[in-house]
Amino acid sequence: MESISLVESFSEFKELKNIDRETAVSILEEVFRGMLERKYGSEENFDVIVNTEKGDLELWWNRTIVEDGEVEDENAEIALSDAIKIEPDFEIGEEVSEEVHLADFGRRAILSLRQNLVAKILELEKGDIFKKYTDRKGDIVTGEVYQIWKKETLILDDDGNELILPKTEQIPFDYFKKGDTVRAVVLEVEMKNNSPLITLSRASPSFLAKLFEQEIPEVFDGLITIKNIVREPGHRAKVAVESYDDRIDPVGSCVGMKGSRIHGIVRELKNENIDVINYTSNDQLYITRSLSPAKISSIKLDEANGKAEVFLKPDQVSLAIGKGGYNIKLAGKLTGYEIDVFRESADGDEDVDLEEFADEIDSWILDELKSIGCDTARSVLELTKEDLEKRTDLEEATIDEVVKILRSEFE
Repeated sequence: MESISLVESFSEFKELKNIDRETAVSILEEVFRGMLERKYGSEENFDVIVNTEKGDLELWWNRTIVEDGEVEDENAEIALSDAIKIEPDFEIGEEVSEEVHLADFGRRAILSLRQNLVAKILELEKGDIFKKYTDRKGDIVTGEVYQIWKKETLILDDDGNELILPKTEQIPFDYFKKGDTVRAVVLEVEMKNNSPLITLSRASPSFLAKLFEQEIPEVFDGLITIKNIVREPGHRAKVAVESYDDRIDPVGSCVGMKGSRIHGIVRELKNENIDVINYTSNDQLYITRSLSPAKISSIKLDEANGKAEVFLKPDQVSLAIGKGGYNIKLAGKLTGYEIDVFRESADGDEDVDLEEFADEIDSWILDELKSIGCDTARSVLELTKEDLEKRTDLEEATIDEVVKILRSEFE
């Protein structure tokens, strides 16, 4: 048949799909054998010869010569009268190889062959992308923002593969425009509608863990181990670290001189406040460290129910809770304990910050009480109902309900 240049046939695919020549040749042979089977009913008696040196392909039809009129299988046998047309000195019993020309297949068959070829290459490409990113799950990748939608952002990697960064996996303060370079961790890889779907994340704790690996050599080398990470993306994160080498200060190594090492990570996370603490198996000490920068007076642990009562001086309560309640919330996630904060009053009676009642009392009511200087449960209960009515805009029924909730805390 006419010489088919593999270089010409596959150059566009090799450039765009990054498919090596050996794989391309294998695909070509498979597709041609499919076409032979459709035309002749079988491809068993055909040789598909691909010359990778010259970049061409040949098809040869192999049949055994039999007497005229004795052909039983046209695919495997050829009459002597037909054989001598190919080579005059052929004899019965010999094998004849006849070259099959491309024109013999017809225009429609050739068009179909090319379509099958493209489909095979696309299928192979999708499989390669799926495997590539399955192996990279949990790693940080860099891509360029190509398109921005309401619920997700489309990112292209260096090979032009499509990656998805959902809005839910972005840091709240992320703002992208087309052409921006973005770093994110590979969160999920799955096949959807026969195509690989690669989902990225910048909000996952694993993204912060990988940033630590990239920025802090001791973490990358395994000298410092990250025991746990909890995050409120864009707001606050807590990282518990440990080193088996007593000569290494894990917290100091992660933070660096004047915060030099962790500064790049904070900037990448849109100024997320990162607390790095020393891990310990001592639960009381672990909880104390996790509530930093607040100074804890005492802790009562209920290990069976996973609860911890933390007592602090009045000026330390707000530090323990943190802005937006993130500090105490993350401390609970980090340690695995449900942490309740109590204020130590002058007479030794326990007290509770009003923010602790956010689940039961509306925030606007708490703000109203704080506006008159009441920021703890006891400071509200010390006032009479008349005083509360006079000094706030709260209705009597609302005050009764608030007092009932606050009193139940101490009963």
